[in-house]
Amino acid sequence: MDFNIVEQELNIGGKQVILRTGELARSANGAVQVTCGDTVIIVTAVASKEPRPGIDFFPLLIDYEEKMYAVGRLPGGFIKREGRPSEKAILTSRLIDRPIRPLWPDGYRKDVQIVATPLSVSGVNPPDTLSILGASAALTLAGLPFEGPIGAVRVGLLNGDFIANPTYEQSEQGDLDIVVAGTADSIMMVEAGANFVSEELILKAIDFAHREIRLQVQAQLEFAKKCGIEKKPFTPSEDVAPLVDLVYNTVYQEVNAAFHDFDRDARKQKLEAARQKLDEALAALDETHPIKVLIASSPLDFVSEAFKKIEKKAMRGMIMTENTRADGRKPEEIRPISCRVGLLSRTHGSALFTRGNTQVLSLCTLGSPGDAQELDGVEPLKEKRWIHHYNFPGFSVGEVKPLRGAGRREIGHGALAERAVAYSLPPKEEFGYTIRVNSEVLESNGSTSMASTCGASLALMDAGVPVSSPIGGIAMGLIKEGEQFKVLSDIQGIEDFLGDMDFKVTGNENGVTALQMDIKIQGISLEIMRIALDQAKQGRLHILSKMAEAITEPRTNLSEWAPRMITMKIEPDTIGTVIGPGGKTIRGIIEETGATIDIEDSGLVTITSVTGDGGERAQEIIRKLTMKIERGLIVYGRVVRIIPAGAFVEITPGKDGMVHISQLANYRVNKVEDIVSVGDMVVVKVNEIDDRGRINLTMKGVTDEERARFIPAEEAHEQAPVEHPVA
Repeated sequence: MDFNIVEQELNIGGKQVILRTGELARSANGAVQVTCGDTVIIVTAVASKEPRPGIDFFPLLIDYEEKMYAVGRLPGGFIKREGRPSEKAILTSRLIDRPIRPLWPDGYRKDVQIVATPLSVSGVNPPDTLSILGASAALTLAGLPFEGPIGAVRVGLLNGDFIANPTYEQSEQGDLDIVVAGTADSIMMVEAGANFVSEELILKAIDFAHREIRLQVQAQLEFAKKCGIEKKPFTPSEDVAPLVDLVYNTVYQEVNAAFHDFDRDARKQKLEAARQKLDEALAALDETHPIKVLIASSPLDFVSEAFKKIEKKAMRGMIMTENTRADGRKPEEIRPISCRVGLLSRTHGSALFTRGNTQVLSLCTLGSPGDAQELDGVEPLKEKRWIHHYNFPGFSVGEVKPLRGAGRREIGHGALAERAVAYSLPPKEEFGYTIRVNSEVLESNGSTSMASTCGASLALMDAGVPVSSPIGGIAMGLIKEGEQFKVLSDIQGIEDFLGDMDFKVTGNENGVTALQMDIKIQGISLEIMRIALDQAKQGRLHILSKMAEAITEPRTNLSEWAPRMITMKIEPDTIGTVIGPGGKTIRGIIEETGATIDIEDSGLVTITSVTGDGGERAQEIIRKLTMKIERGLIVYGRVVRIIPAGAFVEITPGKDGMVHISQLANYRVNKVEDIVSVGDMVVVKVNEIDDRGRINLTMKGVTDEERARFIPAEEAHEQAPVEHPVA
């Protein structure tokens, strides 16, 4: 079979990337195979033939489908089939969605679906930015009215130099991991994690990325030209200008007055009244009126769309002309903040962060290393020891909403706060606990993800996690009319809904730890980003000062309900001894002590126990199991057998030594039972190991200090061999 295959080569960060079409998925409107090294992704774009009826939004659906065959593994679980997408897959779907969604003409209502499927993943080159590139190329080849193309590049910072599309290893070693997407002229999306880097460095990285993006855009235009693709123009099917004029003349004064009422609940009531007045005015129109005919004949909800335009005009007009926001604040002003910690006694750490009408309760739980989350996906990372979960119930916005699993938005917000705080956490070697924070949104009016970041940081400090510093976060907005614009600090819900940008920034006094920027217009300039970052820093410092009123540094002691952790090092060749045949030995230790035991290949043993006694007992058992028995070793052992010649003492599980009757005391002993009985715990010293491996022990020559390491002083006195009394 002959295929009309077309290829386009480009270079990203010194790596060859090939765009290919004409062979795979030919029934899709657009299909592109993206190849970089051994990483291969097929991305398809399909649009419905007719608009979806009854909606006032653009129905875009993007799915990033991980398949385990891409890395040569079978899926985990009983069914052996991919199920719910992993969190990484959901986050990648969102990453593709965010720069593409704003680039469609007003009024376009056909369903568009993009599916990105990694066919082969090398474990060297991350597939996410390549998937964004493939999605843009597929839309461009589909000839849809997509106002792209766009490019996307990840930027790493290694040894002071920027790297375009770094490998997994380079990203892990560097201090910056930032994904930037945009058109040839503007920035559309930013997603970043940073190890307390400066705002100036962030801007330089974005500028570096934009140069690479322009090359990707040019390559896609050349690719489309090779394929003979011409973009189909979009013309709205109906003229809605008369309807918009009617809505404006009927209710604009009421809508404008509503936005000048700084009480949120009162504003909602006035907007509902305005909408009711509009519905009554429309109902009063004659059935032959052109507007009535338009509403009745079209499947689209033009009325809601027109009303939204009037709301947008009123809210934005206040900001641009009066420098006043819908709640009465100035553009750079932040809502009142309240912080509390230690609210709940049985949780390991708790914090309540309230900012205006946004409130988040964050709760910290500490677990053993074995509680780390196992990851089953195509990414190299196999487990997580720091987990942040964000929950957004319906009551937080006064709505009835079934409580189901976390949606894409909740996963995305949770991941942002997780990344923001991660750089402040201690390394595993210093604090081996698995850490989970649940952020429960109790009330929402804008930027709950940033409230979750602040709440999570406070809860960690309340739990005694030795974070390097508290982390604060703020959401910035933008109102842009022509060349005029206003940057807004700490945006509320209505400013996110009717504004042009949602730009979240987290960090401490010294630098940025995370960024997430989404826009609803066709890109912004680097200068606007610079102003937003500077204004965000001032807001972040204010928020951090409010957090410091509740707690300034981590508590020195963990909660009494938190598990206690003991770490010890054993020789790697003794790991099998601790585990035992079929895990019998380690299960016995766990059952006896109630402790959780995790052993790494390096020989690092982590013992976690709710009670300190259980952990210490487990440590002692493991120490005995793995100790190297040699002359002079002092051991606390149990007498297991007595014979006339002496007593046998178990010095490690399954290994005994004999204390000869002459070594029981510093005087002549007539009968072994005069000194010890079966079951007694005694302190003994290894006196000799003969050529047959038999261990000879002594109770003589053990000092009081050595004996005190094992048993209390009053008991040690009873065991001390005394001189025979002089006759």
